[in-house]
Amino acid sequence: MVSVADVVGLLVILGVNTTIAALATRFFRVRLNTGWGSALYTALLLPLPLVAVVLVLGGIGLGPNLGTANAVLGVTIVLPMALGIAFDFFWMPAPDEVDVPDRTRQQRTR
Repeated sequence: MVSVADVVGLLVILGVNTTIAALATRFFRVRLNTGWGSALYTALLLPLPLVAVVLVLGGIGLGPNLGTANAVLGVTIVLPMALGIAFDFFWMPAPDEVDVPDRTRQQRTR
């Protein structure tokens, strides 16, 4: 039977991984000028920190035993990636729509 502590631990892992996925997706969208570049970097590089978080937090005993490796991969990696990417694309404004202050003007006033 799953305890409350296991559910809370799983929610912590999901929350941390979803936050990392949303921030990394935003970073790649802002820094890369191509549409395919940000998608490629998100698909190839984003799972690396998510797996590291699962290994660290799962290693200290957070979260329940999900049974199979496919369940762990799906629940703790794929689901947070999908939620984080969806959050960045559908909730946040596009990087081109955000007004950014001019850095050269700030450096001249110092």
